[in-house]
Amino acid sequence: MTHDFTGRTVVITGAAGVYGREFASRFAAAGANLFLTDKTVDSLEGTHAGNPSVRIHAADLTRDADLETLCGAVLEEFGPPDVVVNNAGVYPFGGLFDTSLETFDQVFSINVRANFEITRRLSRAMIDAARPGVFVFIGSAAAHVLRTNGLAYCASKRALEWMMKGIALELGQHGIRVNMLEPGLAQGSLGADFPDGYVEAITGQIPLRRLIEPGEAADALLFLASENARYVNGATLAVDGGGSIPHRQRIS
Repeated sequence: MTHDFTGRTVVITGAAGVYGREFASRFAAAGANLFLTDKTVDSLEGTHAGNPSVRIHAADLTRDADLETLCGAVLEEFGPPDVVVNNAGVYPFGGLFDTSLETFDQVFSINVRANFEITRRLSRAMIDAARPGVFVFIGSAAAHVLRTNGLAYCASKRALEWMMKGIALELGQHGIRVNMLEPGLAQGSLGADFPDGYVEAITGQIPLRRLIEPGEAADALLFLASENARYVNGATLAVDGGGSIPHRQRIS
């Protein structure tokens, strides 16, 4: 299935990450104008330098001033966007006793609070201009399957999904669709921070017995952002090989 986003504006947060780069490349290939943001400009310039359809913007999503400036820059450059991909997120390992309040606040600030504020500001601009749009939140199977080494992350993704559904209830009357994509673990996702054997253990618990491959998450994202999903609202689409199915391994 091919999708044409020619002339449409797509905003992607966390655009320097493994999924952010993949999403940006696919939307660019589909003809979209891109507004990409991450914490530093340097992390974005290497991949998208020289593309006249791409604007890059540095923003620290834990700072209210940066959130305001970010949304203002989007509207000044392109006006109300057609698609917003709330992709930015952090995943520090840790449980109850080895997660500091500072880390906990950072996780919720980036994974939940920033998404709320970006969506609030940009959806208001869509409504004021009578221009329906699409928001896609990037979630995780951690919203459904608790992990003993990622308490704050799991809680944030559970909160994010519920918030997404609440926003979908409010914005649907304005023709604005809001959904969630839950991609599986990708090679290159914070790889240096994974404990020894982590990737292998995760792979062994996925029914399809492999990690997600390049392009598979982007296929699903472009579907959710396209007119092919015009009646999909408040939904969560898992692209994780079945890894989010609640289960336990067979005990012999």
